[in-house]
Amino acid sequence: MKPFTYERILTPRDAVLAASRYGAKFISGGTNLLDLMKLEIEQPTHLVDISRLPLDRCYDLPDGGLRIEAQARNADVAADPRVRKRYRVLSEALLSGASGQLRNKASIGGNLVQRTRCPYFYDIAAACNKRSPGQGCAALDGVNRIHAVLGASDSCIATHPSDMAVALSALEAEIELLAPDQSTRRFAINEFYCLPATTPHIETVLKPGEMITAVILPPPSATGQRYRKVRDRASYEFALVSVAVILGIESGVITTARVAFGGVAHKPWRSTEAEAALLGKAATLTTYQVAAEAALRGAAGRGQNDFKIELAKRTLCRTLAEAQQLCTRSGS
Repeated sequence: MKPFTYERILTPRDAVLAASRYGAKFISGGTNLLDLMKLEIEQPTHLVDISRLPLDRCYDLPDGGLRIEAQARNADVAADPRVRKRYRVLSEALLSGASGQLRNKASIGGNLVQRTRCPYFYDIAAACNKRSPGQGCAALDGVNRIHAVLGASDSCIATHPSDMAVALSALEAEIELLAPDQSTRRFAINEFYCLPATTPHIETVLKPGEMITAVILPPPSATGQRYRKVRDRASYEFALVSVAVILGIESGVITTARVAFGGVAHKPWRSTEAEAALLGKAATLTTYQVAAEAALRGAAGRGQNDFKIELAKRTLCRTLAEAQQLCTRSGS
Protein backbone atom coordinates (compact mmCIF):
# COMPACT_ATOMS: atom_id res chain seq x y z
CA MET A 1 0.00 0.00 0.00
CA LYS A 2 1.33 3.41 -0.97
CA PRO A 3 1.11 6.20 1.64
CA PHE A 4 -1.74 8.68 1.24
CA THR A 5 -3.57 11.35 3.22
CA TYR A 6 -7.28 11.40 3.96
CA GLU A 7 -9.94 13.97 4.80
CA ARG A 8 -13.70 13.80 5.24
CA ILE A 9 -15.65 16.60 3.55
CA LEU A 10 -19.16 17.73 4.48
CA THR A 11 -20.15 20.12 1.68
CA PRO A 12 -20.08 19.72 -2.13
CA ARG A 13 -18.20 23.03 -2.48
CA ASP A 14 -15.37 21.89 -0.23
CA ALA A 15 -15.31 18.45 -1.83
CA VAL A 16 -14.52 19.66 -5.35
CA LEU A 17 -11.96 22.15 -4.03
CA ALA A 18 -10.20 19.40 -2.07
CA ALA A 19 -10.27 17.02 -5.04
CA SER A 20 -8.64 19.59 -7.33
CA ARG A 21 -5.33 18.89 -5.57
CA TYR A 22 -2.82 16.88 -7.60
CA GLY A 23 -3.18 13.15 -6.96
CA ALA A 24 -6.53 13.43 -5.15
CA LYS A 25 -9.39 10.96 -5.59
CA PHE A 26 -12.95 10.90 -4.31
CA ILE A 27 -13.96 7.97 -2.12
CA SER A 28 -17.53 7.18 -1.13
CA GLY A 29 -18.48 3.51 -0.82
CA GLY A 30 -14.95 2.63 -1.93
CA THR A 31 -15.99 -0.81 -3.17
CA ASN A 32 -13.94 -0.46 -6.37
CA LEU A 33 -11.29 2.13 -5.46
CA LEU A 34 -9.95 0.30 -2.42
CA ASP A 35 -9.40 -2.89 -4.42
CA LEU A 36 -7.52 -0.91 -7.07
CA MET A 37 -5.38 0.77 -4.44
CA LYS A 38 -4.42 -2.57 -2.89
CA LEU A 39 -3.27 -3.78 -6.31
CA GLU A 40 -1.40 -0.48 -6.93
CA ILE A 41 -3.45 0.22 -10.04
CA GLU A 42 -4.79 3.41 -8.48
CA GLN A 43 -2.21 5.31 -6.42
CA PRO A 44 -3.88 8.48 -5.07
CA THR A 45 -1.82 10.64 -2.76
CA HIS A 46 -4.94 12.10 -1.13
CA LEU A 47 -8.42 10.68 -0.55
CA VAL A 48 -11.45 12.97 -0.27
CA ASP A 49 -14.23 11.16 1.58
CA ILE A 50 -17.59 12.38 0.22
CA SER A 51 -19.75 9.68 1.81
CA ARG A 52 -21.25 12.17 4.32
CA LEU A 53 -22.25 14.81 1.79
CA PRO A 54 -25.94 15.83 1.93
CA LEU A 55 -26.53 14.32 -1.51
CA ASP A 56 -28.38 11.11 -0.72
CA ARG A 57 -31.98 11.88 -1.63
CA CYS A 58 -34.36 10.93 -4.43
CA TYR A 59 -37.07 13.44 -5.19
CA ASP A 60 -39.69 14.16 -7.82
CA LEU A 61 -39.19 16.87 -10.41
CA PRO A 62 -41.92 19.24 -11.65
CA ASP A 63 -41.96 17.63 -15.10
CA GLY A 64 -42.67 14.17 -13.66
CA GLY A 65 -39.07 13.00 -13.71
CA LEU A 66 -36.89 11.96 -10.79
CA ARG A 67 -33.62 13.35 -9.40
CA ILE A 68 -31.34 10.81 -7.73
CA GLU A 69 -28.47 12.36 -5.84
CA ALA A 70 -25.03 10.85 -6.21
CA GLN A 71 -24.56 9.66 -2.62
CA ALA A 72 -27.79 7.68 -2.57
CA ARG A 73 -26.99 4.02 -1.99
CA ASN A 74 -27.70 1.47 -4.69
CA ALA A 75 -29.89 -0.62 -2.38
CA ASP A 76 -31.98 2.38 -1.35
CA VAL A 77 -32.58 3.50 -4.93
CA ALA A 78 -33.52 -0.01 -6.05
CA ALA A 79 -36.08 -0.22 -3.22
CA ASP A 80 -37.55 3.27 -3.70
CA PRO A 81 -41.28 2.86 -4.54
CA ARG A 82 -41.08 5.51 -7.28
CA VAL A 83 -38.18 3.74 -8.96
CA ARG A 84 -39.84 0.33 -8.69
CA LYS A 85 -43.11 1.62 -10.15
CA ARG A 86 -41.97 4.14 -12.79
CA TYR A 87 -38.43 3.00 -13.62
CA ARG A 88 -38.60 -0.74 -13.19
CA VAL A 89 -35.66 -1.32 -15.52
CA LEU A 90 -33.39 0.66 -13.17
CA SER A 91 -34.49 -1.23 -10.08
CA GLU A 92 -33.92 -4.56 -11.83
CA ALA A 93 -30.46 -3.49 -13.02
CA LEU A 94 -29.39 -2.34 -9.56
CA LEU A 95 -30.59 -5.54 -7.91
CA SER A 96 -28.67 -7.66 -10.41
CA GLY A 97 -25.35 -6.04 -9.47
CA ALA A 98 -22.81 -7.24 -6.90
CA SER A 99 -24.24 -8.48 -3.58
CA GLY A 100 -26.66 -7.15 -0.98
CA GLN A 101 -23.79 -6.03 1.23
CA LEU A 102 -22.10 -4.12 -1.56
CA ARG A 103 -25.37 -2.52 -2.72
CA ASN A 104 -25.87 -1.25 0.82
CA LYS A 105 -22.49 0.50 0.63
CA ALA A 106 -22.04 1.47 -3.02
CA SER A 107 -23.18 4.91 -4.16
CA ILE A 108 -24.95 5.90 -7.36
CA GLY A 109 -22.11 8.22 -8.37
CA GLY A 110 -19.47 5.62 -7.64
CA ASN A 111 -21.34 3.00 -9.65
CA LEU A 112 -21.14 5.23 -12.73
CA VAL A 113 -17.34 5.61 -12.56
CA GLN A 114 -16.29 2.11 -11.53
CA ARG A 115 -13.54 0.75 -13.72
CA THR A 116 -13.35 -2.26 -16.00
CA ARG A 117 -12.93 -5.81 -14.69
CA CYS A 118 -10.58 -6.81 -17.53
CA PRO A 119 -8.06 -9.21 -15.92
CA TYR A 120 -5.18 -7.59 -17.81
CA PHE A 121 -6.13 -4.21 -16.34
CA TYR A 122 -5.89 -5.78 -12.88
CA ASP A 123 -2.52 -7.43 -13.61
CA ILE A 124 0.20 -4.78 -13.37
CA ALA A 125 2.62 -7.15 -15.13
CA ALA A 126 0.41 -7.27 -18.24
CA ALA A 127 0.27 -4.73 -21.06
CA CYS A 128 -2.75 -2.44 -20.70
CA ASN A 129 -3.31 0.89 -22.44
CA LYS A 130 -6.12 1.74 -20.04
CA ARG A 131 -3.86 1.39 -17.00
CA SER A 132 -0.62 2.59 -18.63
CA PRO A 133 -1.10 4.38 -21.99
CA GLY A 134 1.24 3.15 -24.71
CA GLN A 135 1.83 -0.33 -23.28
CA GLY A 136 -0.45 -2.16 -25.67
CA CYS A 137 -3.46 -4.39 -25.04
CA ALA A 138 -2.72 -7.94 -23.90
CA ALA A 139 -6.36 -8.92 -24.31
CA LEU A 140 -6.26 -8.61 -28.11
CA ASP A 141 -4.42 -11.91 -28.47
CA GLY A 142 -4.97 -13.18 -24.94
CA VAL A 143 -7.87 -14.56 -22.93
CA ASN A 144 -10.66 -12.31 -24.21
CA ARG A 145 -13.83 -14.28 -23.47
CA ILE A 146 -15.41 -11.43 -21.44
CA HIS A 147 -14.33 -8.62 -23.74
CA ALA A 148 -16.05 -6.19 -26.09
CA VAL A 149 -17.61 -6.96 -29.45
CA LEU A 150 -18.94 -3.44 -30.15
CA GLY A 151 -17.20 -0.07 -30.15
CA ALA A 152 -13.75 -1.50 -29.37
CA SER A 153 -10.43 -0.54 -30.94
CA ASP A 154 -6.95 -1.97 -31.35
CA SER A 155 -5.99 -0.02 -28.24
CA CYS A 156 -8.57 -1.58 -25.90
CA ILE A 157 -11.34 -4.19 -25.94
CA ALA A 158 -12.34 -3.90 -22.26
CA THR A 159 -15.99 -3.65 -21.24
CA HIS A 160 -17.77 -1.35 -18.82
CA PRO A 161 -18.99 -3.28 -15.75
CA SER A 162 -21.98 -1.24 -14.52
CA ASP A 163 -25.47 -2.73 -14.72
CA MET A 164 -27.09 0.50 -13.56
CA ALA A 165 -25.51 2.55 -16.35
CA VAL A 166 -27.08 0.27 -18.98
CA ALA A 167 -30.54 0.91 -17.58
CA LEU A 168 -29.84 4.64 -17.36
CA SER A 169 -28.81 4.63 -21.01
CA ALA A 170 -32.18 3.16 -22.03
CA LEU A 171 -33.92 5.67 -19.76
CA GLU A 172 -32.04 8.57 -21.42
CA ALA A 173 -30.77 9.81 -18.08
CA GLU A 174 -28.58 12.87 -17.61
CA ILE A 175 -25.55 13.14 -15.34
CA GLU A 176 -25.02 16.36 -13.37
CA LEU A 177 -21.45 17.45 -12.54
CA LEU A 178 -20.00 20.07 -10.17
CA ALA A 179 -16.59 21.64 -10.89
CA PRO A 180 -14.08 23.23 -8.47
CA ASP A 181 -15.13 26.71 -9.68
CA GLN A 182 -18.70 25.78 -8.63
CA SER A 183 -19.99 25.67 -12.20
CA THR A 184 -22.26 22.79 -13.18
CA ARG A 185 -22.59 20.75 -16.34
CA ARG A 186 -25.07 18.15 -17.54
CA PHE A 187 -24.42 15.34 -19.99
CA ALA A 188 -26.69 12.74 -21.49
CA ILE A 189 -25.34 9.47 -20.17
CA ASN A 190 -24.41 8.32 -23.65
CA GLU A 191 -22.20 11.41 -23.98
CA PHE A 192 -20.74 11.03 -20.48
CA TYR A 193 -18.72 7.93 -21.43
CA CYS A 194 -15.96 7.85 -24.04
CA LEU A 195 -15.14 5.09 -26.52
CA PRO A 196 -11.55 3.77 -26.37
CA ALA A 197 -10.22 4.82 -29.81
CA THR A 198 -6.53 5.54 -29.09
CA THR A 199 -7.08 6.90 -25.57
CA PRO A 200 -8.80 4.16 -23.52
CA HIS A 201 -7.46 5.67 -20.29
CA ILE A 202 -9.89 8.58 -20.82
CA GLU A 203 -13.14 6.94 -19.80
CA THR A 204 -15.51 9.85 -19.13
CA VAL A 205 -15.85 13.58 -19.72
CA LEU A 206 -15.04 14.31 -16.06
CA LYS A 207 -12.39 17.00 -15.61
CA PRO A 208 -9.92 17.07 -12.67
CA GLY A 209 -11.76 17.79 -9.44
CA GLU A 210 -15.20 17.45 -11.03
CA MET A 211 -17.76 15.44 -9.07
CA ILE A 212 -21.01 13.72 -10.01
CA THR A 213 -23.81 15.28 -7.97
CA ALA A 214 -26.96 13.68 -9.40
CA VAL A 215 -28.64 11.52 -12.01
CA ILE A 216 -31.69 13.08 -13.68
CA LEU A 217 -34.39 10.76 -15.01
CA PRO A 218 -36.96 12.08 -17.49
CA PRO A 219 -40.65 11.25 -17.03
CA PRO A 220 -41.29 7.55 -17.74
CA SER A 221 -42.36 6.96 -21.34
CA ALA A 222 -43.56 3.34 -21.37
CA THR A 223 -44.56 0.52 -19.04
CA GLY A 224 -42.74 -2.32 -20.79
CA GLN A 225 -39.42 -2.06 -18.97
CA ARG A 226 -37.10 -5.03 -18.47
CA TYR A 227 -33.45 -5.68 -17.62
CA ARG A 228 -31.91 -9.07 -18.29
CA LYS A 229 -28.38 -10.05 -17.28
CA VAL A 230 -26.63 -13.17 -18.58
CA ARG A 231 -23.64 -14.24 -16.48
CA ASP A 232 -21.57 -17.26 -15.59
CA ARG A 233 -23.18 -17.65 -12.16
CA ALA A 234 -26.44 -16.51 -10.63
CA SER A 235 -25.12 -13.75 -8.35
CA TYR A 236 -22.09 -11.61 -7.56
CA GLU A 237 -20.90 -11.75 -11.15
CA PHE A 238 -20.45 -9.28 -13.99
CA ALA A 239 -22.44 -9.56 -17.21
CA LEU A 240 -21.35 -11.51 -20.23
CA VAL A 241 -24.25 -9.75 -21.93
CA SER A 242 -27.04 -7.65 -20.50
CA VAL A 243 -29.95 -5.84 -22.12
CA ALA A 244 -32.15 -2.98 -20.95
CA VAL A 245 -35.38 -2.54 -22.89
CA ILE A 246 -38.16 0.04 -22.75
CA LEU A 247 -41.14 -0.85 -24.92
CA GLY A 248 -44.47 0.78 -25.62
CA ILE A 249 -47.14 -0.98 -27.69
CA GLU A 250 -50.49 0.24 -28.98
CA SER A 251 -52.84 -2.02 -30.93
CA GLY A 252 -50.04 -4.48 -31.48
CA VAL A 253 -47.67 -1.87 -32.95
CA ILE A 254 -44.47 -0.71 -31.24
CA THR A 255 -44.69 3.00 -30.43
CA THR A 256 -41.75 3.32 -28.03
CA ALA A 257 -38.48 1.43 -28.29
CA ARG A 258 -35.24 1.92 -26.41
CA VAL A 259 -32.49 -0.66 -26.28
CA ALA A 260 -29.17 -0.65 -24.45
CA PHE A 261 -26.60 -3.41 -24.01
CA GLY A 262 -24.09 -4.10 -21.26
CA GLY A 263 -21.07 -6.39 -21.21
CA VAL A 264 -20.40 -5.90 -24.94
CA ALA A 265 -18.69 -2.52 -25.18
CA HIS A 266 -16.39 -0.03 -23.48
CA LYS A 267 -19.48 1.91 -22.36
CA PRO A 268 -23.21 1.22 -22.00
CA TRP A 269 -24.19 0.58 -25.62
CA ARG A 270 -27.36 2.29 -26.81
CA SER A 271 -28.54 0.62 -30.00
CA THR A 272 -30.33 3.13 -32.20
CA GLU A 273 -30.19 0.53 -34.97
CA ALA A 274 -32.35 -1.88 -32.98
CA GLU A 275 -34.73 0.93 -32.02
CA ALA A 276 -35.18 1.99 -35.65
CA ALA A 277 -35.95 -1.62 -36.60
CA LEU A 278 -38.62 -1.83 -33.88
CA LEU A 279 -40.51 1.47 -34.12
CA GLY A 280 -43.74 1.28 -36.07
CA LYS A 281 -43.48 -2.48 -36.52
CA ALA A 282 -45.71 -5.27 -35.24
CA ALA A 283 -44.70 -6.62 -31.84
CA THR A 284 -43.71 -10.08 -33.04
CA LEU A 285 -40.76 -12.42 -32.65
CA THR A 286 -39.83 -11.80 -36.29
CA THR A 287 -39.57 -8.06 -35.63
CA TYR A 288 -37.42 -8.73 -32.57
CA GLN A 289 -35.10 -10.95 -34.57
CA VAL A 290 -34.70 -8.28 -37.24
CA ALA A 291 -33.89 -5.74 -34.51
CA ALA A 292 -31.34 -8.09 -32.97
CA GLU A 293 -29.58 -8.53 -36.31
CA ALA A 294 -29.50 -4.76 -36.78
CA ALA A 295 -28.10 -4.21 -33.27
CA LEU A 296 -25.17 -6.59 -33.76
CA ARG A 297 -24.46 -5.97 -37.43
CA GLY A 298 -21.17 -4.19 -36.69
CA ALA A 299 -20.04 -6.55 -33.95
CA ALA A 300 -16.59 -8.15 -34.12
CA GLY A 301 -15.28 -10.86 -31.83
CA ARG A 302 -11.66 -11.67 -31.02
CA GLY A 303 -12.01 -15.44 -30.98
CA GLN A 304 -12.97 -16.46 -27.48
CA ASN A 305 -15.70 -13.81 -27.22
CA ASP A 306 -17.33 -14.56 -30.59
CA PHE A 307 -20.18 -16.29 -28.75
CA LYS A 308 -21.28 -12.94 -27.30
CA ILE A 309 -22.63 -11.81 -30.66
CA GLU A 310 -25.23 -14.57 -30.90
CA LEU A 311 -25.85 -14.43 -27.15
CA ALA A 312 -26.62 -10.70 -27.36
CA LYS A 313 -29.11 -11.29 -30.19
CA ARG A 314 -30.96 -14.00 -28.30
CA THR A 315 -30.93 -12.03 -25.06
CA LEU A 316 -32.44 -9.02 -26.81
CA CYS A 317 -35.23 -11.10 -28.35
CA ARG A 318 -36.11 -12.67 -25.03
CA THR A 319 -36.02 -9.35 -23.18
CA LEU A 320 -38.25 -7.69 -25.77
CA ALA A 321 -40.75 -10.55 -25.44
CA GLU A 322 -40.80 -10.12 -21.66
CA ALA A 323 -41.28 -6.35 -22.02
CA GLN A 324 -44.17 -7.03 -24.40
CA GLN A 325 -45.86 -9.16 -21.74
CA LEU A 326 -45.53 -6.30 -19.25
CA CYS A 327 -47.16 -3.95 -21.76
CA THR A 328 -50.05 -6.41 -22.16
CA ARG A 329 -50.57 -6.70 -18.40
CA SER A 330 -50.64 -2.92 -17.97
CA GLY A 331 -53.03 -2.47 -20.87
CA SER A 332 -50.67 -0.28 -22.91
